[in-house]
Amino acid sequence: MKVTPHTGGFGARIEGIDLSRPLDAGTMAAVRDAWSAHSVIYFPDQPMDLDALEAFTLQLGPFGEDPFIKPMPGRPNVLELRREPDETATNFGAGWHSDWSFQSAPPAGTILHAQVVPPVGGDTLYADCYRAYETLSDAMKAMLAPLRAVHSARQAYGPSGVFAKETGKRTMQIVVSEEAEKTVAHPLVVTHPVSGRKALFCSPVYTVGIEGMTRPEGMAILRFLFEHITQDDFVYRHHWATDMLTLWDNRCTLHFADGGYDGHLRVMHRTTVAGAPPHP
Repeated sequence: MKVTPHTGGFGARIEGIDLSRPLDAGTMAAVRDAWSAHSVIYFPDQPMDLDALEAFTLQLGPFGEDPFIKPMPGRPNVLELRREPDETATNFGAGWHSDWSFQSAPPAGTILHAQVVPPVGGDTLYADCYRAYETLSDAMKAMLAPLRAVHSARQAYGPSGVFAKETGKRTMQIVVSEEAEKTVAHPLVVTHPVSGRKALFCSPVYTVGIEGMTRPEGMAILRFLFEHITQDDFVYRHHWATDMLTLWDNRCTLHFADGGYDGHLRVMHRTTVAGAPPHP
């Protein structure tokens, strides 16, 4: 197994292993270490069927719960992120977010396996929430330390959310629901349960305020943090290839699905790894 980290250590390429078969304990431990060290890890040239994708996911942990999107038939834990060449709706995931952060126990990880990669566009951008936190001033860190951010799916999946207002054609089956109106509060600064490092935990898609503050007060702080987290210094642009599998850590990263492939088919299979409630 060969691990090639990116400059700065955020993101790494892993080669020399076959994910289509169960990994032995030593190799799995090395994969976990690489994931902890680099937050986003990717494995090129990994042709695998859905059984193998599910099996690899379960080696990392139990499946997470994926709400608001209909899964693949007969595969309740696999989402197919498909965009047909003639679709006019915005590409799925086109906003900075950490997957399902509105859950009481958001997923620890997300896995995406590339089936059909368009010849142009379709990159995924990842933001390093560790470095975003670590580069803040001591005064800002002290101010943020006790704060709890309010997360909700309403801006995306609520009755008056983005998907409810959509008029363009979309192949993926999105479920708009009153359930999306619910809120949950998490620490604004979390401590990663494996690495022990602190990270900012908020996103423009799912974070709607700060507990105990008026909306204008909370959003003033959040807008600063959103801009800070997603500045170029902290962002890695990921280029996909067919059969590439990518695993990212929702506890210390945000991601954004870039478009730019209108007129081309793009198909990905996605699973999530269950997580625990975030702690400061």
